[in-house]
Amino acid sequence: MEESISGFKVRGDWGDIVEHGERITRALREIDVHNSEQAADADYTAAFEEWEEWRPKAHETLESDVSEKTADQASVEEGKGEKAGKGPDEDIKTAGEKLSESYERLEDDDAEAAVGTWKESIDYVARAADSAGRKALRRVEDTVYQNVMTQLAPYYFDNELVSANIQQSARNGDSSEQFVFEINVNDDELKEEVSDRLAEYEDEIDRWHVEVEKDTDAAEAIEGAEPPPEPDDNSKSTTN
Repeated sequence: MEESISGFKVRGDWGDIVEHGERITRALREIDVHNSEQAADADYTAAFEEWEEWRPKAHETLESDVSEKTADQASVEEGKGEKAGKGPDEDIKTAGEKLSESYERLEDDDAEAAVGTWKESIDYVARAADSAGRKALRRVEDTVYQNVMTQLAPYYFDNELVSANIQQSARNGDSSEQFVFEINVNDDELKEEVSDRLAEYEDEIDRWHVEVEKDTDAAEAIEGAEPPPEPDDNSKSTTN
C-alpha cells in the first residue's frame, strides 16, 4: 500500500482491491466515526453507510456493479416533489384542483384566498416540471456515465467522509485484470487514526479473510446437518 497526502493507494487484482476497501472500512468502524470528536460538526452515519454500500465487494465486477453504483451516487439529487414521494402526474393533478379551487374563491368574492390558492397551483406545476426534468436528466446521466464517462475517467465515490476512485490498469503477464484503488479520508485527524489502524493490521494480521456474499439458499439446504468434526490437537492451522 502507498500512503500519501492524497490517500491510501493499492495496485493489484480484484481481491486486492476488495481487501483494501474492507481494511479502510474496518478502520473507520473501529474508530467509531459516528461518535468521534470530528462527528460533532458532521453527521458521518449516513456518509459511512453510503461508503459501505459503494465500496467494491468480492462478488461484484467493476464494469457492471461498481459502474451502476457510481452512476447512482453521481446522479442529480431528488427535488422537492420526489422527496415528498409525488410524481409529476400527481402534482399536475393537484395543481388543477388548486386552480379550480381558486376560481371558486373568486366566485365567492374572496380575492385574497383565490390568489393564495392560485399561487399554490403554480407551485405544484413548477414542482411537477422540476421532477420531470430531474428524471429525464438522470436517465441521460446514467446512460452517458455508464457508457461513456467510465471509459474516460475512473470509477469514483465522494462524500464528506471518504473520497475514492478505482482505475483499471494494464493486464499483467498472466493476463489477469489489474486495478488501482485510492481511498482518502477527508478529515485529517480521522485520516491519521485510520493510518495507525492500517499499520496495526499490517503487523497483526498475516492473512486477511475477504468478506464474501453469504449463500443463504445453500445454508438453508444444509440446515440441520451435523457440523464437521473439530480438528484434533495434532492438526496444523492453515492460517497464521
